[in-house]
This record gives sequence, structure tokens and C-alpha cells, in this order.
Amino acid sequence: MSAGMFLTSNITQDLARKSFAGMITRLMPNGTAPLFGMTSMLSEDTALQTEHGFFTKTMLFPQLQATAAGQTAADTVFTVTNTNNILPGMLMRVDTTGENVIINAVLSGTTVSVTRAVGNISAQAVTANGFLWQVGNAYEEASLRPNSLIINPIRITNLTQIFRNTWAISDTVRATQMIAGDTNVAESKQDCAAFHAKDIETALFFGQKFQGFRNGQPFRTMDGLISIIGNVSYYPGIYAGVPNVFTAGGTTNYTQLEGFLDPCFNQATDPKVANERILFVGGLAKKVINNIGRLNGTYYLIDGQTSWGLQFATIRTARGQFRLIEHPLFNTNTTWAKMAVAVDLSSFNLAYLGDRKTQEKLFNEDGNEADDNGIDAVGGTLTTEVTAVIKNPPANSVITNLTAAAVG
Repeated sequence: MSAGMFLTSNITQDLARKSFAGMITRLMPNGTAPLFGMTSMLSEDTALQTEHGFFTKTMLFPQLQATAAGQTAADTVFTVTNTNNILPGMLMRVDTTGENVIINAVLSGTTVSVTRAVGNISAQAVTANGFLWQVGNAYEEASLRPNSLIINPIRITNLTQIFRNTWAISDTVRATQMIAGDTNVAESKQDCAAFHAKDIETALFFGQKFQGFRNGQPFRTMDGLISIIGNVSYYPGIYAGVPNVFTAGGTTNYTQLEGFLDPCFNQATDPKVANERILFVGGLAKKVINNIGRLNGTYYLIDGQTSWGLQFATIRTARGQFRLIEHPLFNTNTTWAKMAVAVDLSSFNLAYLGDRKTQEKLFNEDGNEADDNGIDAVGGTLTTEVTAVIKNPPANSVITNLTAAAVG
């Protein structure tokens, strides 16, 4: 009972109608679309057109690499692989010796003039292919204004994809009473919803961006997680050429597993929480990961036990942790069953095109007969136009072929 104005705060929990993704989570928590269901709890974007994108910047960390000839202790002109993002006044530290040098001038795309031993470590030879890392900058009194260094944003886009699923039964079937289960209409609607969620979920993982025509009409598919993680164009700046996609060998030990997962934590995506990822796994991959834990630990059976065995729900590494979720979709074939996909929910969300967030259009229901073409049946179609947005791909990872566990 509520006295006075009835407000949204008075609505009983879960009574208000939820989004399609939210309903999938509530009604089918162990179903085939856990990632899509989770999106109901994440922020959402609104796509204003079929190509949806954003601009991203990656912080620059200027560095130099000597050529194969190296440099002597007397050299004041360094020949390097390139001088990208280098400005006069930058202090550079020789990786192998600890010597600090200061950039006096950028002479060309591969040479710089430097002053040696700017600090308490004397000038020493720079080894072949040795690195110099920037450690700040320094300028004299009354110096001229230095040149600017600009981070050029990278434009990343994805395409909206139209998902459609229909339920339909004859009006005779609608009127037929069943002795078990829900009504035929309700059962058909639930099946349609499950297929719709599954199709979106599949695309979120395995979609590949494409644009063309089908049946003379514009046609688009979106990039999913695996495609985005493995695409070097999504890795601007220093991450170019190092997608986090790994193929396990015949056996995998803890050291190798940690090596596959560790690059996820090179990215700071949410300063409010510790490094944590969701690790979606197939059934075989989950067994391998559990067996890695079992083979690298010790456990005991004691008299009187009524149950035994190990089942790990979380993997902790030196730099973060992963919550394991076995994905039913991955278990549909033996290849996907060996797969693990680490997902950073802080960098993942969906963008729906305008108001096309899972619309339902019915025919021959509620007196609507305008679009039925005279058919003696009832039904409806679910339509969603959406795209995936992954704003920090290097914070995610893909591992395939997890086949067997090993000690190590």
C-alpha cells in the first residue's frame, strides 16, 4: 500500500518491464547469451547512423632504438631506427647502462644530436639494437618555447547489424490446449526470444565487419570481440602489431596460461576497481584450466569425506584475476570448446541504432490484422539493430586450442 503520490521508487522490484537483454538475464540466467545479458547492466551508446565509431588516443611513450652498429662512448650523434615523437629537450635513459642523455636536435628521421652523461653515470657504449627510454625533459633558464607534441586520435568504427527472428503458429494451434508447458503462443515467443538472444551473442564473439548488398538492399555485419582483438588496426600507437590472440600447444602449464592472459593488464581501463576480467570458456578449456590448478597444487583426501574434487571459479595471477564462466555457445563444437575469451566489461558496451533496441511487431494479435495478408495464423518478429563497441581491445584476450594441462 502506498499513500500519496505513487512514484517509480514504489514499484515492486522486477515488476517494471525490462529491456530485452535484461529479460534474457532474468529468465535465462544460464542460457546461451550471458555476455548479451550482461550488457543490460552496462552503459549503452546510441548509434546515430549505421556506421558507429569513436576516436581514441593512446598515450605516447617516446623511445629510441640504436641500429645494429650501436654507439661508442664518444658519439654525440646517434643513428636510430626512427625519431618518431622525439623533441629537443627530452631526456633519454640508455636501457643497458643507465646513462641519461639529452636530445639537442632531431637531425633526420634516423639521427639525433645528443649531450652525453646528463647525470651521475658516465658515457658508455650503447649496445647494438639497444633502447633509450624517455625519462622527462629539461630546459635552461629563459629558454625558447619548445615544439608541441600532439597525440593524433585514431578513428575506430563498427557497423550496425540487423537481427531478426520470427515466431508463428497457425490459429488452430493457438487455440489448442496443451496438457504440459505454457500456452503455444507463450512457448513460441520464448523460443523466438532465445534464438534472437543467441544470434546476437554469437555475433558479439564471432562477427566480422562487412558491408554490401543482399537482394538489392544494403546489408551490414558487425565486428565481434574476436575479430576486434585480433585486428592490428584497433591497436593504435605502441600496441600496433601485438594483438592478444594466442594458440595453445599440445599442453598448457600455468606459466604459459599466465603469459596468454597477462597482456590484458597492460591497460588501465577502470581506476575505480582492481584489475578483473570475465573469462568465457568452453567446457574443454574449463577442464584444462582446472587441471592446471590441480596439477600445480596439492590436495588431500581424508577419512569420512562424502565429496571430493576441485572446481575453480576464479583464476588469480600476479597482476589480476579472472572470473570463469562456461559459455554454452562454445560447447556447440569441439573447436570452440577449447577456447577462452577474456573480456574487460569496463571497455565493452553496445550501441543501438536510434530506437531499434529489440522491437516486437505482431501480426493477428490484439486485433491487428493489417499486415497478415489474410493468413490464418498469429505471430510476431523481433528486430534489433545494434553494434559492439570495444574501446580498449588490448584489455581483452583470446586463447584457442586449450587441449591438455601440464605442470609448470
